[in-house]
Amino acid sequence: MMKDWLQMALQWPVVRRALWCAVLVGAVLITINHGNAIRLGDVTRSRLLQMGLTLLVPYCVSTYSSVSAMRAERRSDDQTM
Repeated sequence: MMKDWLQMALQWPVVRRALWCAVLVGAVLITINHGNAIRLGDVTRSRLLQMGLTLLVPYCVSTYSSVSAMRAERRSDDQTM
């Protein structure tokens, strides 16, 4: 079950979509949460780690959503056969 999920999550269309989501949504979130620190030049290692985690969240959400949709479609196809 987990192996199947990971295989779907690592398919290039899923990864590409998740990367785009991470870049777009992550940039907005980073600007909202860290914009002042960036503007003032107060970017510490700790803050960089937080920014990295901020990018990771939309990546994970997009991946989870894509794989869930793919699995639901597969279940639907299996039921119609």
